[in-house]
Order: sequence, then C-alpha cells, then structure tokens
Amino acid sequence: MATSGQEQATDKRRVILDAAVKVFAREGFHGCRVADIADEAGVAYGLVYHYFRSKDEILDTLFLERWGLMLEEIARVDGESAPAREKLAAVAGFIIDSYRHDPDLMKVIIVDVTRAANSFGRSHLEKIREAYELIGAIVASAQQNGELRSDITPAFAAMAFYGAVEQVLTGWIFDILPEAAEDYDQAKEFIVSTICDGLEPR
Repeated sequence: MATSGQEQATDKRRVILDAAVKVFAREGFHGCRVADIADEAGVAYGLVYHYFRSKDEILDTLFLERWGLMLEEIARVDGESAPAREKLAAVAGFIIDSYRHDPDLMKVIIVDVTRAANSFGRSHLEKIREAYELIGAIVASAQQNGELRSDITPAFAAMAFYGAVEQVLTGWIFDILPEAAEDYDQAKEFIVSTICDGLEPR
C-alpha cells in the first residue's frame, strides 16, 4: 500500500523528534546542535529546519506533547468516582510509568524544562501551573467532603505532591535512588503514603 505524502511527512517529523530525545538526553539540550539531531535521525540537516524553526521549537514540541497527555490523564482521573487517595495514586502511577517506559524523554522534560531556571521553564509556567491546579482540584474536592484535612491549601498540597514525584524521577535520572522494577511500584506507594497520610483529617 502506498504511503501518502502527509503520512511520510508525519513519519519524518516523528523520526526527528525521537532522535532529538536521544540527543538531548545524551548530550544535554545546550550541548548539542541541530546537526547532531539530523545525524541521529539519519536525515539531511536542512530537513530538520523544514519541520522545525529551531532546536528550541523541537524541545517545546516534546514538552507540550508529553505534558498535554499528563494533563488529560489527571483530568480523566479526577472525573472518576473514587477516593482522593486512589486518584493521586493513579496520577503518580501515570507519571512514574511514563518515566519507566521513556526515561530519556522524561529526563529531557525535567532537566531542560520543568526544573530549568531558563527561558523554557518561564515560557511554560502556565502549562506547568495547569498540572498543579488539576491536582489541587482533586485535593479541594476531597477537603470539601471531609476526606482530607482542610487546613492545608490545595495549591500547597498539589505542589508538595508533584514535587515529590518529580524529585523521585530526578533521583533515578542522576542515579541517586535504586531503579529496579520493584522500585517503581514502591515509589508510587511511598509518594501517596507520604502526601496522603499527611493530609488525613485529625
């Protein structure tokens, strides 16, 4: 079956993005060139610029794709009829499984965007805040029905929860924490226990 031009273009664009993940993770965003991405993708240098205006736009695209999936998942989880503890466990599980299945991409997002004190972190603050707000909504709803204590603001609880998840991923990225199959499941349990036990009504 013949492949349409649009499908070929989509495939080439994906090949370039996947190659960029490998290069960014291996060499660091600031330490690589567009030519390095082209070499990794096995395409002509000029083809990268056909799809992306710059290396910055490639990183933006990678971040927005993955972050968008996470925002959708948090919203989906919040729409379910389940205790807050289960909802937060599902969110933590989604993020940790994302790292487990694509550690290079998650490394790039954490190191070069969400934890980066540069223009990328600042330019995506609104999107980053969306995640905090969605997690905060889970907490706020549980506070209203008495499931969680109400003297801690949802915004602070959300930041503590997401910060714990991201710090665990950072520990894996820099080989500070053990990273075996059982460690992923244990991390999910520890994060939820640490945050939710602290939010239990007293």
